[in-house]
Amino acid sequence: MNTKTNTAKVLQMPTREKTERESEKKWGQGVMDLGYSTIPSLIFKAQARLGLSAVQLALLMHLIDYWWKRAQMPFPSKATLAERMNLGPRQIQRYLTELEDAGFIKRVERYAGHKGQQSNEYNLIGLVKKLQKLEPEFREVKENAKEDAKSVVKRGGLAAARAKKKANDE
Repeated sequence: MNTKTNTAKVLQMPTREKTERESEKKWGQGVMDLGYSTIPSLIFKAQARLGLSAVQLALLMHLIDYWWKRAQMPFPSKATLAERMNLGPRQIQRYLTELEDAGFIKRVERYAGHKGQQSNEYNLIGLVKKLQKLEPEFREVKENAKEDAKSVVKRGGLAAARAKKKANDE
């Protein structure tokens, strides 16, 4: 019987110090350690198209800051939102009503059995759908801008490229 043992060599990988992320370079590690939110740029680019006032957009940003998982909608209290935004709870209530009436959010009441009503949950799927509806148009403009940037440096420039495209389309 062969009792040869298999001994594998384990290579120690060189340790690298934590790479500083771009966000840490801009904001500082201490600031980033306190948290961050992932927000699509389209919400800012389309603010006017969506008809969002500055305060409505800020309120949506605060709601998004609490939303980390698609299936678990945010549920900050109106008092918390008011404190964060330096507004009164009634003002927050009015802006939430405006956002709900415009289809950006849907308030869902939450109850905890014997404790009664808790803070509302804010379903943001309306906002998501509105952004998804605008995305193709914004993407087209972005792609056309790339093509225009390529064409402008070629012989004949942008006018020649557009004339060629027009001839091909006919």
